[in-house]
Amino acid sequence: MHIGLIGLGKMGGNMRTRLRNKGIEVTGYARSRDVSDVDTIADLVAALPSPKIVWIMVPHGQPTDDVINELEKHLGEGDLIIEGGNSRFSEDIRHAAQLAPKGIGYLDCGVSGGVWGLQNGYGLMVGGDAKLVEHAMPIFDALRPEGERAEGFVHVGDVGAGHYAKMVHNGIEYAMMQAFAEGYELLEKKDIIKDVHGTFAAWQRGTVVRSWLLDLLVLALEEDPNLSKIKGYVEDSGEGRWTVEEGIANAVPMPAITASLFARFTSRQDDSPAMKAVAALRNQFGGHAVKKAE
Repeated sequence: MHIGLIGLGKMGGNMRTRLRNKGIEVTGYARSRDVSDVDTIADLVAALPSPKIVWIMVPHGQPTDDVINELEKHLGEGDLIIEGGNSRFSEDIRHAAQLAPKGIGYLDCGVSGGVWGLQNGYGLMVGGDAKLVEHAMPIFDALRPEGERAEGFVHVGDVGAGHYAKMVHNGIEYAMMQAFAEGYELLEKKDIIKDVHGTFAAWQRGTVVRSWLLDLLVLALEEDPNLSKIKGYVEDSGEGRWTVEEGIANAVPMPAITASLFARFTSRQDDSPAMKAVAALRNQFGGHAVKKAE
């Protein structure tokens, strides 16, 4: 199988490598000529066999709109676009409707795994027509973790469902990180606690809170025991807000996720050990930039 991949940043670049390692031929395009395989999106499309498959990994919003608008000019009946960024589910519905008159298929795919996905594989949540999902399954199988397909891949439902599931996933992630961060601050505050890092490390096996996020917090504390190298300043990339908005729209109470989102707002006003921990976790699992401590 031979596909195109647009967007070769931290996620997209690693995905290109993993796909190639798994036997999928990939022609990649990025604005940076240093990493791009071709000069233009038109060149990328021309390099692909028909029916063509193009995976998009660019920031949501206008950048995704611009790429889809350009692809629409070059793709045709039977071709397929897979949107693997973090678009809002409503944008997927709009994109699919835009492409349908030309017979261009559309799948949305929520992707989780961050900078560790190259090594460990990516959790994939897909929305769209079942026949299109089956057509693209070799790609999903190459990207997902080894083992049972159902443990790293799901066809969630209709167009938009993949990114809706990823949105909720990220909302849960916000709340989990905030809980670990608050526990970190309390342990750090109490004078009878002499080994904060060791406490978190001891939770990694056998306890009910063991998780990959816990493992990453332990790693962050190994690298910076007092988290003194970063400020407790944490951005949000949109999915947490959308999750809370959907909770309101559907009358679903979400106190933990909402509080974790608001805590990030607070972090931009006051420095705090809890927000340092969240910033450190985001840097660990996704390579997200941190604001350096002065």
